[in-house]
Amino acid sequence: MCNDYEQHVAWAEYCRMMASLALKIPDHQSELDLPGVDDIHINDPAPIMRAAGDAIELASMTFGFPPVGPKGGPVFNFRSEGRQFGNSKRCLVPASGFFEFTGTKYPKAKHRFTLNGSPFMAIAGLWREGTGNKPPTFTMLTTDPGPDVAPYHNRQVVVLQPEKWAAWVNLTEPEADLLQSLPAGSLSVETVRSERL
Repeated sequence: MCNDYEQHVAWAEYCRMMASLALKIPDHQSELDLPGVDDIHINDPAPIMRAAGDAIELASMTFGFPPVGPKGGPVFNFRSEGRQFGNSKRCLVPASGFFEFTGTKYPKAKHRFTLNGSPFMAIAGLWREGTGNKPPTFTMLTTDPGPDVAPYHNRQVVVLQPEKWAAWVNLTEPEADLLQSLPAGSLSVETVRSERL
């Protein structure tokens, strides 16, 4: 599942998209809140989008909830099916693309997915406050793969169409209606690294 994504969302594109969706950006925010990164991995800091009064703010958090037990790893993907998120802290993870990997030899083939018809995508997520000296964290929600992702992986992150962003953050529609894979042709895929033979 997705443990690597990229964030090359231009600030001007972000502002245009938010304006087109009638989503308010806090006055204090700028391009510094949306730094570009080629690969965001588990435990890396990254911006997320969350409700802040009547606006949607960008906040930097660490990718992956802390381990549940002493032998567990960070929870970077969270299964969405059959769950209720009304009492959860919901967020969107802005991304220009996410990666899936295939093959058995290292380095594996790396495939980049982007959202057709949109300058960037937002992945449905959850966030938690930090504890002690630890920063706040976020995780991405997953679902069964849609036809664009199924040839590459048996799960996928939930990519929301822009018109559904506010519905997820404010949970104004049922989770089951929002947290689905997209129809065929919604995502483009390109192989950015072939498997070593």
